[in-house]
Order: sequence, then C-alpha cells, then structure tokens
Amino acid sequence: MTFTGSDISVGTLFSFVIVLTIVEMYFSYTHDKKLYTKKDTWTNIYLMICAIVVNLTMKFATFYLLDYFYNFRLFEIHNVWMYWIVLVLAQDFLYWFLHTVGHYVRFFWAMHVTHHSSEYFNLTTGFRSTVFEPLYRVFFYLPLAFMGFHAMDILFAYLITQIYGNLVHTRTVGKLHPIFEYIFVTPSHHRVHHACNIRYLDKNMGMVLILWDRMFGTFQEELPEDEIKYGLTTQPEDTGAFNIIFHEFLALSKDVKKAPTFSDKLKYIFNPPGWSHDGSTQIAKAMQKELLEHEKESHTIGNSVKSFN
Repeated sequence: MTFTGSDISVGTLFSFVIVLTIVEMYFSYTHDKKLYTKKDTWTNIYLMICAIVVNLTMKFATFYLLDYFYNFRLFEIHNVWMYWIVLVLAQDFLYWFLHTVGHYVRFFWAMHVTHHSSEYFNLTTGFRSTVFEPLYRVFFYLPLAFMGFHAMDILFAYLITQIYGNLVHTRTVGKLHPIFEYIFVTPSHHRVHHACNIRYLDKNMGMVLILWDRMFGTFQEELPEDEIKYGLTTQPEDTGAFNIIFHEFLALSKDVKKAPTFSDKLKYIFNPPGWSHDGSTQIAKAMQKELLEHEKESHTIGNSVKSFN
C-alpha cells in the first residue's frame, strides 16, 4: 500500500494540530479568553470534512496532472539541497499567488470566503478550509512540474507549508523577534489577514514567507491603534451548512443578474470583491485609499472597522 503527499498531509495535520488545539482550548478556558465557541468550532470541523472529501475526490487527478506535465520539464536540479530549497520557495510563492487571486477575483473569493467567515480566530480556523480549492489549486502548481519537480515532492512541499500555515491561526502568540517577523509569516501577520478592518483587508497573503507580501505591496503590520475585528465586512445571517459554503456564490449570482451589460456581468465575476457597476459598493483598495487620506488630514491612526450592514 502506498501513500501520497495528500494522505500524509491529512494524517499529519490532524494528529499534530489537534493536540495543539486542545492545549489552546484548555488555555482559553482556564484564562477565560473566550477564543472558542462550540458552534464556530463545529462549523470549522464541518468545513474541514467537506474539504477532505473534495481533496480525496481530486487526489488522483491532481497527482496525474503534476506527473503528466513533469514529462515536459524544462530543466532539473540535481543537487538535493538546492532541489528542496527551490521547491519549497517556489511552492510558497505560487501559494501566495493563488491566495492573492482568491482575494482579488470575486469568482475565486466566492470559494475562499468560507475560510474568512469566522468571527473567531484560533487553531481550528486553520481547518475552516476553502472547500473547493482542490478543484483548481493544481493548475497554480503546474509550473513546479515544468521546473522538474516530481509530483510526490510537490505534494510533500505543500504538506510542509500547510502545517506551518495552520499553526499561525492563533491569538495566544504575540509578536515574535523582529527578524523572524520580517522574514516569516507569524500569528500577528495572519491575524491581520483574517481581519475585516478596512486597513487590513486583502493583506498578508503568504503561507510561510511574508517576504512575498513585502515585495509585492500586500504587507500590513498589526497596529495596536487598530484593534482587529475578525470575520467578513458583511457576515452572512444564515450560517447553515449550505449557506456557509455558497452564500457568496448566491450574492455573486444576484449581482450578475442585475448588471446592465454583458461587460458588467464579467466584471462582477472577475473584478475584486466590492466592485459594482453603479459605485454603490467599493473594493478594498478604494476604501483603504479613503482611509489613508482621512488619517493624513486628521493626523491620527484609529480603528478602521466599518459597518456594512
């Protein structure tokens, strides 16, 4: 019997993170931190199970595509240390790109939104998966096959970065050493990523390295003046099993139907979340520009949570 990287990923993530989750739950309970609620935790577990089912369904196709395109590799790296270093770095960058697309293209945001829909932030939030991501994730990783990396190794590299990515979903760890904070994604960075404050929207997309965000302008430091509020700018009223996964698709469908032109319909699908043909809603960058202009005029930095209801 053989095991793929996906098999190892599910087993390792579940066994390793579940122990840390129990520890964090105990810490939250004994110190009355209220980091967890039963309903939210069960929702996270439900979404994790849904993602596992989709992952298992796509497992063969993912491996087959990576293995097939490996036959068209452009080069190979023979030094084993260089091979793994380049693979992990390249995989982490491609995840940053995938994740950024998930925030800046509304169609992909409609799938990724489930991961951000919790108003809590704890280790189980890492299991609040983008349920349908396995359907398209492999296409973002195909460049790795062209770069001469084996399918099994690509999946294993994804496992390593996934483990790290799950561990930064916590409020129990403050800011770390400045050098570490500058290079790697930390709990502080990822708390920003899960915030619905205007300043923090669509920031800190990295999984392991925060350097990608620093390089491409998507980095934002956690500021004590702007206390984080977790969740979405507009939370779904219905958090039932179906709506928690499909609510943004339903909203997108309504927007597409009301769009006056075919061009506007396409823009609703492929433009960033918040775009509207009549300007009734704004994308994150527009709101952030207004926020910075206001703070520049007032010479103050404050809380940037805005009510969208």
